[in-house]
Amino acid sequence: MEIELEVKRAQNGEKEAFTKLIRHYQIHLYRIAFAILKNDSDCADAIQETILKSYQSIHQLKQPNYFKTWLIRILINQCNQILKQNKKMIPFEKLQESSYSQNEYKELEIKDLINHLEPHQRLVVILYYFEDLSLKQISNLLDIPEGTVKSRLYKARSILSEWLSGSKERMIHYE
Repeated sequence: MEIELEVKRAQNGEKEAFTKLIRHYQIHLYRIAFAILKNDSDCADAIQETILKSYQSIHQLKQPNYFKTWLIRILINQCNQILKQNKKMIPFEKLQESSYSQNEYKELEIKDLINHLEPHQRLVVILYYFEDLSLKQISNLLDIPEGTVKSRLYKARSILSEWLSGSKERMIHYE
């Protein structure tokens, strides 16, 4: 799918083009929302509001090639608004023992460890590694200096590395 072409079509009022764009990015939206909110119901609310707001304001997007980062920015703002409304702490979910293969278990363990990072570190890790955004894009998206993005990634990688090489007891120290 040619993203820029679909964005231009959506900006011209083609509902089908907008729907294609949202379907294309739906897994990205969920992954980011869940990283922030940790609750399926809140994720659904944030994504629904993001879709509505982006549909209503897509004509304001000046550069179609920035659609993804623009959409993510709207989502992050919605998630932050939900967190403020709910005034709740982000809970950390624990992995259940299961019959995963060694590689599947390792992948789940890493994802679980990422969930234990501080929210600002977790968001940067997800945007960088799972959404393939550049340091500059993350900096612009979160409205923080690029150096701050780098330091959060460095700190998160250090913590994850220690957790992966050490015992679970060390992990409790960071929570």
